[in-house]
Amino acid sequence: MNQTELEQNIVKALENNPFCSFSTVENGKPKSRYMALFNDGLNIHLATNRRTHKVEELENNPNVSLLLGYEAGGSKEVVEIEGTCEVTKNEGLREQVWNDELKAWFDGPNDPNYVILDITPARIEYTGKDHEHHVWEQ
Repeated sequence: MNQTELEQNIVKALENNPFCSFSTVENGKPKSRYMALFNDGLNIHLATNRRTHKVEELENNPNVSLLLGYEAGGSKEVVEIEGTCEVTKNEGLREQVWNDELKAWFDGPNDPNYVILDITPARIEYTGKDHEHHVWEQ
């Protein structure tokens, strides 16, 4: 599989798996939680509340890991992403990512506590349905 095919397969897996396990570092140890995943190609975004611990953790250590796939209803592929994360500086993403499911936590896309986390992948491990393992690196 060449680099273009690998990227296409990763993007397809991201689109077919709307939830991921998102891990940050807290006091030198990993901390994971499930989150809704949004993407535009390999640009990966997560919506969260500005006042959560994860935002604080990212300020102290921007290194993150995401794991998705192989769950009931998912695509049976596995994608492991290592990278860095920050609260986005692109305010337009608040509108782009916003959907009605977020109304349970926020008043709308202009809620001051609603922020988008921007993931910058450095390394992605992709295991397809055929169990073949591939690595994408920035």
